[in-house]
Amino acid sequence: MHENLIILAGGVSSRMKKSLKTSLNSDLTAQANSRSKSLISIDASGRPVLDYLLYNAKQAGYKNIFIVISERENLIKEFYGFHPKGNYFHGLTINYAIQYVPKKRSKPFGTADALYHAITQYPELNEQAYTVCNSDNLYSEIVLKVLRNTDHANAFISYDRDALQFSLQRITRFALLSLDEKGFLEDIVEKPSVEDSDGYMDKSGKLRVSMNIFKFDGAMFQDYIVNCPVNEKRNEKELPTALLNMVQEHPRSVIGIPISEHVPDLTSKEDITILKEYIEKHYSDIDWN
Repeated sequence: MHENLIILAGGVSSRMKKSLKTSLNSDLTAQANSRSKSLISIDASGRPVLDYLLYNAKQAGYKNIFIVISERENLIKEFYGFHPKGNYFHGLTINYAIQYVPKKRSKPFGTADALYHAITQYPELNEQAYTVCNSDNLYSEIVLKVLRNTDHANAFISYDRDALQFSLQRITRFALLSLDEKGFLEDIVEKPSVEDSDGYMDKSGKLRVSMNIFKFDGAMFQDYIVNCPVNEKRNEKELPTALLNMVQEHPRSVIGIPISEHVPDLTSKEDITILKEYIEKHYSDIDWN
């Protein structure tokens, strides 16, 4: 059991800003074009959507939150505190890690690079366990609690693809997980054909996908993050690459925990309205106490 949650929020939200088709009002459109996705405010209070992920994290028992942000991100501090670390927010301790952009690059170097900056700026994480996730997915209290409480050193949520309430076109672009008979990760298969997909069903007959929420043993995973190679196609250092490198050297070191539920997210402007309706339905009465 651990109390550390690392939230990756240093991306530039390029797909959100590029999406043009929208039925949003002018205020939400302006926010979508200028803010980090997790800082968009969609309720009457003006609070960002990141609040709801933090709320679920607190309910799941996390206490130490490390938010990876870009060098230019200042708005987040207005919501969660201006100190580099040790900000108090409803019983959570909010700490910031900066994801610096390398010279000759115009945008951050990927999710593995974001985690690298977190464990470098907070080296104590390399001696502890932690959960790491995206900032633009609203992961449930259930999955956060499952990862916090698992006895496995390294784990991830293995989502039932059929339970995700996205368009078929979007779902078929997700990479599929190749798991052994006990649920340990063997491979991540990018864009398999429809014909090949059935070969990756797990023992319960489900196709499984990752929505980028993991639990790691800091000491074990450190070298794989530090030495993560660049993905040649996307020119970024990505968490799945570091994860698979660890699995290759340590088979059966990462367990997939099966969960069947939707994961609301913010990828394009169209997702803002969907998430707004989801939050109004499921979070009408938040009690931080």
